[in-house]
Amino acid sequence: MKMLINVAETVVADALRGMAAAHPELTVDVENRVIVRRDAPVAGKVGLVSGGGSGHEPLHGGFVGPGMLSAACPGEVFTSPVPDLLLRAAAAVISGAGVLFIVKNYTGDVLNFDMAAELADDEGIQIAKVLVNDDVAVTDSLYTAGRRGTGATLFVEKIAGAAADEGAPLDRVEALAKQVNENSRSFGVALSACTTPAKGSPTFDLPPGELELGVGIHGEPGRERRAMMTSREIADFSVHAILEDLTPRNPVLLLVNGMGATPLLELYGFNAEVHRVLGERGIPVARTLVGNYVTSLDMAGASVTLCQVDEELLRLWDAPVNTPGLRWGV
Repeated sequence: MKMLINVAETVVADALRGMAAAHPELTVDVENRVIVRRDAPVAGKVGLVSGGGSGHEPLHGGFVGPGMLSAACPGEVFTSPVPDLLLRAAAAVISGAGVLFIVKNYTGDVLNFDMAAELADDEGIQIAKVLVNDDVAVTDSLYTAGRRGTGATLFVEKIAGAAADEGAPLDRVEALAKQVNENSRSFGVALSACTTPAKGSPTFDLPPGELELGVGIHGEPGRERRAMMTSREIADFSVHAILEDLTPRNPVLLLVNGMGATPLLELYGFNAEVHRVLGERGIPVARTLVGNYVTSLDMAGASVTLCQVDEELLRLWDAPVNTPGLRWGV
């Protein structure tokens, strides 16, 4: 497989060096794998820390900055960052108002964030945690017990980040983050497998002419494989799977997310079909975001995430944000 890399062993470090060169508004510690907004810690502000395996860019490092995360820890590709580095990130953003850990529901992430929270407690750092588990495709997978954390992570980080920037206390920021997660559901589809730098070949076998319905962001198996479907058919299947588990009473935020290798031309066409299905179901869409935000290296495919919102959640979503991966209102 052709890749724009030097060697597999330095992929993450090289990417972090490039991120530092492109974004002087961030403090990027390449050796310790910590990305921090340069103005941190902000006096009286709750710190937001997230992280996980690399390969899902711009998640998480691309969402560090005003209006979203205070810091992020990128692990090796598809590998959780270790507790010591998560503690380092928390210590870099602590300002006396506490720190919220935003954790995708994968076994390694959960264990390492829990250990980091214990270490932080030993050092007198107040930690709260929210677990993101929005994927309706499967209950358990190769990487986790329970539902996987996927696209709703972006909604949690954005809305909690806006609340923290407004000066909300830790318990309120935590409550909002949990509300967003509870109101969100996702479903993903793979048209091709992803390729990790270390392996250099597809991580799973997906024959030509087939797709994986309900795939995870590490290539975990979904619900079933079928012969290739049209965008219209995939939208019908994906939205139906979400609405079997979520009955929105309010308008929704919609994320049509690319898995890394799907062109925007296709994503916007798919977005039109998702809007069609939601319109047929009588579900109003308050805001739509289309693009590559929670990716899986070079996987072709897409995911749909819906989040039911009230006036406050929508206001916080619309609040200014200024990060490498998400920016508006500034």
